[in-house]
Amino acid sequence: MTTILKTTAQRARPARHALSVGLAQSEREILEAQKLRYRIFAGELGAKLPTRTPGIDQDIYDPYCDHLVVRDENTAEVVGTYRILSPENARRIGGYYSENEFDLTRLQHLRPRLVEIGRSCVHADYRSGATITLLWAGLAKYMQDHGHEYLIGCASISMADGGHAAASLYNRLEAHMSPLEYRVFPRCPLPLAALRNDQPAEMPPLIKGYLRAGAYVCGDPAWDPDFNTADLPILMPMSRVNGRYARHFMGK
Repeated sequence: MTTILKTTAQRARPARHALSVGLAQSEREILEAQKLRYRIFAGELGAKLPTRTPGIDQDIYDPYCDHLVVRDENTAEVVGTYRILSPENARRIGGYYSENEFDLTRLQHLRPRLVEIGRSCVHADYRSGATITLLWAGLAKYMQDHGHEYLIGCASISMADGGHAAASLYNRLEAHMSPLEYRVFPRCPLPLAALRNDQPAEMPPLIKGYLRAGAYVCGDPAWDPDFNTADLPILMPMSRVNGRYARHFMGK
């Protein structure tokens, strides 16, 4: 693997972890990321993955994606990953994964500059600021290197309680909603009217990070029955990345 960024993570992690991040350079490295995804999504979260090979999370989008991986250099283990679909490859496969969940018609004019991210996960022993920082720094470098301007993805909220926490979290996001021209529409909407929206609920760290960085929520959540999650449509214009995040991840 070609390492593009490293961290001296001793301040944030125990000294035994020496983490690096880069794009997978071989089928073997992609397979490692897919195995990590399976362990977390199926093993931890109980997702029903449409995989053809036991123990591996893979679908029709994987061959068209770049795979960002964080590796513990001491153990050579892949401990975090993001899947990245470029605009060019989205055209090749016929669309974005997000279009299975949302009608993206209003984002049509952004497609030549729109990168999709997804399948984000981190090994349980590495769910810390150091690992997330590397993943985000790797994404920022990818966007800079390729001159892309927008990130889109689905940010998931567990529906283990039937969806009340998801509805309650969504009820608190008014300040982060996108302009109307960026709104998208769920194909299988979360039934918000049938759910409580006043429950105490903790914001998932990934969604909290997106919003702090300047991302928009582009509409009502969709229900993903395979993962049993409520998925928020997230759009991050790189021009909106706030100053602190830009300096930290993009050197600006």
